[in-house]
Amino acid sequence: MDEDDRNTRETAFSIRKLPLDKAKRYLEDVLAHKQAIPFRRFCRGVKGLDVDALYISHIQVNQAQKQRRRTYRAHGRINPYMSSPCHIELILSEKEEPVKKEADTQIAPRKPKGALRSGASS
Repeated sequence: MDEDDRNTRETAFSIRKLPLDKAKRYLEDVLAHKQAIPFRRFCRGVKGLDVDALYISHIQVNQAQKQRRRTYRAHGRINPYMSSPCHIELILSEKEEPVKKEADTQIAPRKPKGALRSGASS
């Protein structure tokens, strides 16, 4: 089978211990893009995050290595047929409630200690 083992493993984990008719219906819905297969690595439940409090704290797009294919032209020529993929890094964080500052308390003023440093006795 020429499939990615990670995708196949996640698919297998998602239909494990399901009755045959439910598993078949689930996989048909996945093929029709009505349902998605949850990836355990990227699942929000792993970290126990609140979905309503999430925001995008970091997003970054980098160029990936170009993928080369061939396109065949007239008179025996071959031209490159390149694709330009990218890596997308997306980090979500939970909104934190701000901590309220306490009211300032009065601190007793300090007494000058300059006389003691000079060596003079009082």
